Amino acid sequence: MASKRDYYEILGVPKNATEDDIKKAYRKLAMKYHPDRNQGDGAKAAEEKFKEAKEAYEMLTDAQKRAAYDQYGHAGVDPNMGAGRGGPGAEGFGGFAEAFGDIFGDIFGGQGGGRRGGGQQVYRGSDLSYAMEITLEEAARGKETQIRIPSWEGCETCGGTGAKPGTSAKTCGSCGGSGTVHMRQGFFSIQQTCPHCHGSGKIIPDPCTTCNGQGKVKKTKTLEVKIPAGINEGMRIRSAGNGEPGVNGGPSGDLYIEIRIKQHDIFERDGDDLHCTMPVSMITAALGGSIEVPTLGGKAEIELPEGTQHGKTFRLRGKGIKGVRSSYPGDLYCHIAVETPVKLTEHQKKLLKELDESLKKGGEKHSPNAKTWTDRVKDLFK
Repeated sequence: MASKRDYYEILGVPKNATEDDIKKAYRKLAMKYHPDRNQGDGAKAAEEKFKEAKEAYEMLTDAQKRAAYDQYGHAGVDPNMGAGRGGPGAEGFGGFAEAFGDIFGDIFGGQGGGRRGGGQQVYRGSDLSYAMEITLEEAARGKETQIRIPSWEGCETCGGTGAKPGTSAKTCGSCGGSGTVHMRQGFFSIQQTCPHCHGSGKIIPDPCTTCNGQGKVKKTKTLEVKIPAGINEGMRIRSAGNGEPGVNGGPSGDLYIEIRIKQHDIFERDGDDLHCTMPVSMITAALGGSIEVPTLGGKAEIELPEGTQHGKTFRLRGKGIKGVRSSYPGDLYCHIAVETPVKLTEHQKKLLKELDESLKKGGEKHSPNAKTWTDRVKDLFK
């Protein structure tokens, strides 16, 4: 009798292969040699290779059997050199999903589902989202606050069973209590959550009127939230386990707090930098001088040179925001907006006209930009 081939050789993986590597290798071989996909002359050979691959997979994904096999070879897992657990002859070829075992279990078993010892499907609870609006100052400095979020507590009326007092849940007749049903599609056997019991494996004929058969009631709870300094618009804070509760003992989902920053009266944020527009009188812009500008940390001064033009930008280093992932704070950019005077008196208008005449007599030295612009217009219409 021919000796059995090495399990690692059968799957084409090294001895230090991870469980994921073994699963991938087996899936590839199973797709190739499954009896449903091999008919005719090569069917018998394909079936043998499929059995061989399935046996190797089931041995190497069992931690204890793999350790015994690595130390003693085939004798370590089957002293009689038999098929071992689930090997050739141990079980027939059911649906395609059965041959794949737990490789496709997550795909066909439902959303994030697993199994408990009793066979019921276990589901992780859904995540929740909470939009929190804060000011720019709070985003820059951080804050601690409280929010009210929905929570679920066991129903006191039914003791969490979901059944009306004096009654009890019954095993689901559709799935036999497993929480799943199988559907055949071609050579695929697809495992789905039972539509009658929704994966619980139980049916409640007479549900509790307080919780409507859910076994829990919805309430609210207060949650402490710490907003880190430097957080920005659209960032999220994760609060683990504060989402919706899981099904059949599954883990709860998470709560994601999404940050929204209120529009500021003075500043606009660009990453870690801040921008503001500073209105300056025509006289101050012309004569120059010191002006006071606001920052998130107080006040600062900018020295305007004579003849400062509209749109001139001044940069104040380190007066921006230190982001949550930044080593240094950003900068503050002040954009000068030269303001034209309005609602002038007759005397003020007269003074401005006199000033205008005086400036015109001085020629282009007082208005170099206007002279350049006029020359460009003349060139346009030549």
